[in-house]
Amino acid sequence: MGPIVTLTGLPEWVDLLFALVIGIGFGFALEQAGFSSSRKLAGMFYGYDTTVIKVFFTAAIVALVGSQLLSYFGLLDLNLVFVNEFYVKAAIIGGIIMGAGFIMGGFCPGTGLSALSIGKIDAMVFAAGGLAGAFLFAETYPYIQNLANGTYKGPVKINEALGISPGLFTLLLIVAALVMFWIAEIAEKRFARPDITDNI
Repeated sequence: MGPIVTLTGLPEWVDLLFALVIGIGFGFALEQAGFSSSRKLAGMFYGYDTTVIKVFFTAAIVALVGSQLLSYFGLLDLNLVFVNEFYVKAAIIGGIIMGAGFIMGGFCPGTGLSALSIGKIDAMVFAAGGLAGAFLFAETYPYIQNLANGTYKGPVKINEALGISPGLFTLLLIVAALVMFWIAEIAEKRFARPDITDNI
């Protein structure tokens, strides 16, 4: 959002307005795509519905290609784009915990809020569990601080870690996505289930 404000000379509060509008649009898109259904999301882990993989992989590629095109035409400085800092042990442990929560609850944080907004009871329980987990993390942080902050690698970019150019990484990611989509289609046929209406 920063580049739009910078280029147009609009006040900084417009950033927040853009974020609000995009956030509402994103939530609406998630709900319309059926991502407010915990059964649909859990289907990714069981192989009978791989919509989540297809949508998010496609979104990642569109964002990656789009940002590189904007950079090429001088509309976006990629050096100013925030890159998450990488803590190896924390990322592995956090990934395991989030993955377990995803498959047990049937939501990730974004889809959980989308389902919560339309009154899904399971999403309410999921959100309460997420808040409880955040509270537990905050209260135990002094005891796990060394683990959380250990093996710090800084704001790592995958292409830099692999020693390849951004363009080549993008090409490899697109190829990987196509292979993933092909495998996903096979999985959906192999593990197909009859349609189940989600009334939760």
